[in-house]
Amino acid sequence: MIENMAATFLLEIATPDRRVFSGRVAGLVAPGAEGYFGILARHAPMLAGLKPGEMKATDEAGRQLYFAVSGGFVQVLGDRVVVLADAAESPEQIDVERAAAALDRARERLRDRARQYDSDRAEAALRRALNRLRVANMRAGRRRAAS
Repeated sequence: MIENMAATFLLEIATPDRRVFSGRVAGLVAPGAEGYFGILARHAPMLAGLKPGEMKATDEAGRQLYFAVSGGFVQVLGDRVVVLADAAESPEQIDVERAAAALDRARERLRDRARQYDSDRAEAALRRALNRLRVANMRAGRRRAAS
C-alpha cells in the first residue's frame, strides 16, 4: 500500500511566558539571522538564530500558518523543531491597534532627532511593528505589507 501522507514533524513555538503553538506540520520557513531558511521532515539537526520577521508553517492539511516573531532561536532535533522566540504571535493574537500605535511612535521617534531617541531601538521597534501588521493582514488573506 502506498502512503499518500506527507512526512511531518512536531513544531513547538514558545516564548518566555507562554506556548504559542504545538502541532504537526509538513514544513517551516523562518527568518534566520542570515536570511530565511526552510525545514522539512527529517531535516539534519541544527541550531539557528532568528531575526524579527514572518514565520510560516504548512500544517498537515496544507494550510499556511503565519507567526510574527521578534528574534530567538530554532532547534531541529529528529522529529521535533522547537522555536524559542523573544516574542511570537499568530495573526489572531495580534492587537492591530496596538501594533499601529507602536508603528506611529517608532516613526515619530525616527523623525524627531532633536530629542535624541536611540535610533537603533526606534528602527528595531519600527521593524517589529511593521512585521506584526504584515502578519495580522494574513488573518484576512491579504499578503500586502503594512504601509
